[in-house]
Amino acid sequence: MPSPTGDPFLLTPGPLTTAPETKQAMLHDWGSRDSGFIETNGAMLRRILAIANAADDHVCVPVQGSGTFAVEATLGTLVPRTGKSLILINGAYGHRMAKILRYMDRAFVTLETPEDTPPDPQDVARILTSDGDIFHVIMVHCETTSGILNPVAEIAAICAERGNPLIVDAMSAFGAIELDAAEIRFDAVMASSNKCLEGVPGMGFAIIRKSALIASQGNAHSLSLDLYDQWQTMEATKQWRFTPPTHVIAALDAALTLFDAEGGREGRLMRYRENCAILIEGMRGLGFKTFLADALQAPIIVTFHMPGDKAFNFKAFYYGLKERGFIIYPGKLTKEPSFRMGCIGALGSDEMRGAVAAVKEVLADLGVASGTP
Repeated sequence: MPSPTGDPFLLTPGPLTTAPETKQAMLHDWGSRDSGFIETNGAMLRRILAIANAADDHVCVPVQGSGTFAVEATLGTLVPRTGKSLILINGAYGHRMAKILRYMDRAFVTLETPEDTPPDPQDVARILTSDGDIFHVIMVHCETTSGILNPVAEIAAICAERGNPLIVDAMSAFGAIELDAAEIRFDAVMASSNKCLEGVPGMGFAIIRKSALIASQGNAHSLSLDLYDQWQTMEATKQWRFTPPTHVIAALDAALTLFDAEGGREGRLMRYRENCAILIEGMRGLGFKTFLADALQAPIIVTFHMPGDKAFNFKAFYYGLKERGFIIYPGKLTKEPSFRMGCIGALGSDEMRGAVAAVKEVLADLGVASGTP
C-alpha cells in the first residue's frame, strides 16, 4: 500500500508521515532575520501556547534539535545546580532524564515502576513528605517505551498541594492528550515539532511558567541550551540567538494550520483513537498480544509481544512490512521481546487497515500461523 509520494508509511513515534502541505512548506528558503520569517516564528509560538491554554502564565521557548535537546535544555535551565529532584521512571525516557541530570551533576532520587505500571501518586506524596530537600518532580506523560499513559493530572495535584514544581516530558502526547495549564499546574512541559503536531524533526520547545523562567537565570550549564537566554533574546528582538531551523518552522506552521482544521487537539485525538482501535483489534485478530492493558494504553504507539512461533524472524518481518509500504519500530522494553507500531502522523483508518493486512501477508510468507506470544 504505497503512499502518494511512494514513501513507506511510518508507524513509528516520530519522525512521522507528514501531510503534503507540510512537505510543500519546506520548498522555499527564508532569511532568519527577515520580517516574514519572524512573524511566522512568533505566530507558531503563540499557537503552541494556545494548545495548552498556557498563554496567561507561560511562555514557549524553542530550541534547535530533537526533543531530547529540549528536555536537556529545560532541565539544565530550571533545575538549580544545588537543587534536588524526584524523577518518576517507567521506561527509557525517564531513565534518559536521570542520565541528563547525572551528566549535569544535579542531585536526584527516583521512583521506578515496571514498564507496564504507572507511578502511584500516593507513593509520590510519601516521598515528597519524607524528603524535604526535593523540589522539582519530573515525569513522562506518555512513555513511548511501552505506550503507557502516566497520571499527570493526579501527580500535578499532589505537587501543587505541596509546592513542588512539576516538569513534564510530553514529547509523544502534546497536541493529542489533554494538558490544560488552567487545570494541571506545571512549571514546564517539553515537546517537539515532529510528534502529534505532525511537523518534521529539528525543533524542540518548552512551555515554561514565566516566573520559573525568570528565577532560572544563571542555572544553565550550556550556552546553546540556556532557555532563559533564548527567551530574553526573543523577547528583545523576536529572533533566535543562533541560526534557527527555518524549514522546520515553516513546516510546523503549515502542520499547525492542518491541526486547527482537524479540530485541534480534540480532533487529532479522535483520529488517533480510531487508528489505535483499528490496529489493536486487527492485530489481536491475528493472535498478537498487546503489552499493556487497554486502560493504560495511550493512542500513540502500541507495543506487541513477539510471536512465539519459531518461524517468526523480526528482521524478515520488518523488511516484509517495509516492502509493503509500512515501517515499524523495534521494541524498547528491557525484559520482554517486543515490537512497536505507531498510531500517529498523517495516517487514518485506511492506512491502519492496510498495515494490519500487510502484517497478515508477511506472517503467511514467513510460515507463521499466529502472532500469539
